[in-house]
Amino acid sequence: IARICRALNGTTIASLARCSTRDVQAAASSLEASSDPRIHVFIATSELHLRNKLFIGREECLERVAHAVTFARTLVDDVEFSAEDATRSDVDFLCRVVDVALKAGATTINVPDTVGYALPGDMSRLISTLLERVPDLRDHTLSVHCHDDLGLAVANSLAGVDAGARQVECTVNGIGERAGNAALEEIVMALRVRPDEQGHETGVRAERLYRASRTLSYLTGIHPQPNKAIVGKNAFAHEAGIHQHGMLADPSTYEIMTPEMVGAPATQLVIGKHSGRHGLESRYKELGYALVADELDRVARGVKALAERKKVILDEDLLSILHRGVLEDVREVHQLDSLSVKCGGVVSEARVAVTTEGGIPRTARGTGDGPIAAVFSALEALMDFTIVLEDLQIRAVTPGQDAVGEVTIRARVDGQTFTGRGGATDVVLASGQAFVHVVNKAEQARVLEERHFAHTADSWAV
Repeated sequence: IARICRALNGTTIASLARCSTRDVQAAASSLEASSDPRIHVFIATSELHLRNKLFIGREECLERVAHAVTFARTLVDDVEFSAEDATRSDVDFLCRVVDVALKAGATTINVPDTVGYALPGDMSRLISTLLERVPDLRDHTLSVHCHDDLGLAVANSLAGVDAGARQVECTVNGIGERAGNAALEEIVMALRVRPDEQGHETGVRAERLYRASRTLSYLTGIHPQPNKAIVGKNAFAHEAGIHQHGMLADPSTYEIMTPEMVGAPATQLVIGKHSGRHGLESRYKELGYALVADELDRVARGVKALAERKKVILDEDLLSILHRGVLEDVREVHQLDSLSVKCGGVVSEARVAVTTEGGIPRTARGTGDGPIAAVFSALEALMDFTIVLEDLQIRAVTPGQDAVGEVTIRARVDGQTFTGRGGATDVVLASGQAFVHVVNKAEQARVLEERHFAHTADSWAV
């Protein structure tokens, strides 16, 4: 907390403390560099926690609240008080606790659903009751802090806001204890998309939500599930035919917000089992093909058949189906003969040797931020393609220290998407193999395209 205070200016920084003199003093010490410090004191108020965790009665709980909040106010002007497990507390006692905290000088009262027990109706009634029965609370900030054990953290938070809460404690990606906390991005966008119901603003720069999500995922290694609202990989992806048809006609038919609003990548029309003719026709147009009705019928049947075996159809699959070729078992136009890397410094270096069809050897050198990036740079220098890496995955396919690493990459080659695979005990070598596999698919696709266009030209000539 002290490091955060030194790094940030003009932002309220809160330091959490139990209702004890030692904790409150430590919290204050950590906030010394803050321009806007807040001490946040808490104590459990449910009978379950008082009896089985703290081993105290209600009166002692009230005494601890009064002492801790009063002491905190001698150290800072901004003190928040939380009644832990508030949603399972006796409401009459909870009102007494809140009243004591306010009289002791608390500026914000927080109502936590600590174990995610409440339903939205419960939260709404609890907030309304506190505002009604503790009159002083109306002149202070009322906050909600909801956990997601029943998948209702966001719903409960919004119910609290609707009932009068003006602070929501939440986290990016909903990260937190057990099932997590209320997701910041979902609350922000719910308030923005539905001003008719809520009528409140947050001041959060929504266009930075996606970037914040990705940054946190990178730092923690915990990635949101693909169908996560707002920031999930599939949040703006459409596969169902009726959805794709509507999106092509008017995006607002199936999107209540645009990807740009949250800083996410553009909408994707995903070709798969449930795609319709309009989505297929649109994607083929993007790939440079204007299909006639018979061709569209044929590729639609081919896509449906392939989709029974794989979830998502890539551009390489569409090209294969259109040209009646097979891109999985491609000719090895390029063969990776050897590679060597030098890494460990600021920049990694790689040297690759490739033999092209006809036995012509070629070599190249490349540099990059890491050995795999250096190998890709060297290989790209040998290829007659513009290659943009979209995804790289590495997994061990055998156990032990000498495990075989399988590398799968997805890349856009001259605007078309291909996947490549490689396998070796050296994942750098496996990555090079996967890269060459992608290029060989692109070469095969180029041959198939040339054949297709030659046939089309002959048909026109006739």
